[in-house]
Amino acid sequence: MSASTLERTARPRRSRTRSRTVNARPALALSTLKPHQYDLRPACTSLVCPDCGTWVPITGLGTRTPKMVPHHTGRALQAPAVRCRLGSNRLITVDVTVRAWQERLEDGHAETGHRRKTTVRRKPEVAVAPAVSQIAARKQAPVDDEPGTARPLWLLRKEQWAATESAVRDVDTRRAELPAGAAPQGAPPVPLTTLHPERRAS
Repeated sequence: MSASTLERTARPRRSRTRSRTVNARPALALSTLKPHQYDLRPACTSLVCPDCGTWVPITGLGTRTPKMVPHHTGRALQAPAVRCRLGSNRLITVDVTVRAWQERLEDGHAETGHRRKTTVRRKPEVAVAPAVSQIAARKQAPVDDEPGTARPLWLLRKEQWAATESAVRDVDTRRAELPAGAAPQGAPPVPLTTLHPERRAS
């Protein structure tokens, strides 16, 4: 396989470049980025390109025109050589001091360092409430009925009526034999005339 057929990959990004080209877009202020999205240490002054999301060195940090170096959109020596045309050579406005950046970065670590992963607790499954008719059927079922018989409600009612039919008929027969006009013993007589109370004279 010849070298011409190999796919070109992104070149390593140099921290300094001799290119005098300046991007026509407005300058990017560091204060608009989060502290973890840029690095102001002299050994590795860089930031995350807002357009392609890759770390890019900043050139000319001590001059009047600091800017991002021309860069590709992917990882160096791994991703294809696709130039980031929106972010390359874009001017940078350094409006954050190194001390302020370090304080913001430390404060962010202090806020997130004590956080722990919360365990997701599943809610217990609640049984479906029975219908009103089901509750009534359970209350009407005999106490001595064995569970698991699965007898229909109409059959249980028929059996209950068969068990009490003779007693009910005996009560009806004795009630029919009571003579007309007889009253229970010990009960006060029922008044037959209408009472009209008189008013007291004032």
